[in-house]
Amino acid sequence: MPDSPHRVRRVLATAAAPGRFGAVLDRIGTEVAALGERGRPADYIPLLAGADPRRFGMAVAEPDGTVYGVGDWREPFSTQSITKVFALALVLALEGAEIWRRVGREPSGNPFNSLVQLEYENGVPRNPFINAGALVVTDRLQTLTGHAAGRVRDLLREESGNSDVDFVPEVAASEATHGDRNAALAHFMASYGNITNPVPHLLAAYFSQCSIAASCADLALAAGFLARRGVRANGSVLLTRSQTKQVNAVMLTCGTYDAAGEFAHRVGLPGKSGVGGGIVAVVPGVCTLCVWSPGLDRHGNSVAGVWALDRFTTLTGLSVF
Repeated sequence: MPDSPHRVRRVLATAAAPGRFGAVLDRIGTEVAALGERGRPADYIPLLAGADPRRFGMAVAEPDGTVYGVGDWREPFSTQSITKVFALALVLALEGAEIWRRVGREPSGNPFNSLVQLEYENGVPRNPFINAGALVVTDRLQTLTGHAAGRVRDLLREESGNSDVDFVPEVAASEATHGDRNAALAHFMASYGNITNPVPHLLAAYFSQCSIAASCADLALAAGFLARRGVRANGSVLLTRSQTKQVNAVMLTCGTYDAAGEFAHRVGLPGKSGVGGGIVAVVPGVCTLCVWSPGLDRHGNSVAGVWALDRFTTLTGLSVF
């Protein structure tokens, strides 16, 4: 990365120097250990089905790159739909508001892989974080860059400072084997002209993007530009302040599938979950968070993850409300 007076320094906080968030994370880690029911891993993706729902990690990254963590916060996990945030940010950075002609900004009220609304809304998905909307965003990023999944991976590597962040081909293959619903969504939108790349190529890019493995520390750092009003770790600008506001707003209203209202009510932060058990959340101007625990509720959100973020905002008083 080029030198910059605003370049982020990455510091891993230790128990001996817990800093601003160390104590609250330790408390949350202790409380999570006593939780009972934690949901079930995503069983429709075979390589995720065997994950242990008792695993838990949480990291908080300040805008200067200082990172605090507890539990399995450095353990890589399958990012899945969390990558949709980074794909959307890249498309906005490359061509501005054009993507909003092809995807909406409203909550869907339906499961993340639902086909219900597409027919009577002429192939335009409700928002970029349900699967249909994410396919449209990935389609556009593929057209703009020629390698959508690679650009998402590179952004995660650059912002986290971890060159080991990478695809897991076995996870991508597992999703492809069980990807009929996503294929149906893509073909249906293609029939309305809202997908421009060949569907098989798009699906390969999408499954690769979702297969990226990263840790809580990696993702908390990588999402830092959303807390820094669009400024990257090297001091350059990825998004304008207005675009950053848009991404955070859609995360708040649409980032946790058909439970976004409940998440906003409990946590009070923009957030994006993935069925690998991760959730990224943003306190604008203050910090970014990532929590991971593989046990999911019926909406596809981590049970322990939502609980931990609820405790974080309750204990610290940090929320957007």
